[in-house]
Amino acid sequence: MSELTLTVMRLGFLAVLWLFVIVAVQVIRSDLFGTRVTQRAARRGADQNRPPAGAGRPAPDRGRQSGGRGGGRQRRGAPTKLVVSEGTLTGTTVALQGQTISLGRAHDSTIVLDDDYASSRHARIYPDRDGQWIVEDLGSTNGTYLDRTRLTTPTPIPLGAPIRIGKTVIELRK
Repeated sequence: MSELTLTVMRLGFLAVLWLFVIVAVQVIRSDLFGTRVTQRAARRGADQNRPPAGAGRPAPDRGRQSGGRGGGRQRRGAPTKLVVSEGTLTGTTVALQGQTISLGRAHDSTIVLDDDYASSRHARIYPDRDGQWIVEDLGSTNGTYLDRTRLTTPTPIPLGAPIRIGKTVIELRK
């Protein structure tokens, strides 16, 4: 083998080795410090009724379809928005449009929770066939609470009842 070929192979191996080290450091850093959550507090004043970025996109629906009466029409007295009333996202509002709302630390959640007590896929809120909204804990470690009761099964949400996930409290409102 020529000297040039041997030098190019050594440099290539060194580059691959450094790439591996950089990727390993990034993985360890993300495990230690978690995901980065963007702050929505700056928009709170003027855009309080607008849903956060990404809330208009349909969330993954895992088999449930909204079968509300009237094909998307809300019944009278039904909640129209989900409001974060306590926690780091206080004031965030998500319009209820018949889609599943996922809650957790994962980047693709509808509401991304920056909370040490929230799992990456913590809970979901979805409409049932009667137009009621249901909250379901997705096997989280620290649990989901509806009005001080830990959820073990999918449960209908009364209007204004607090849903607590760690330090975050969410409510359904008209």
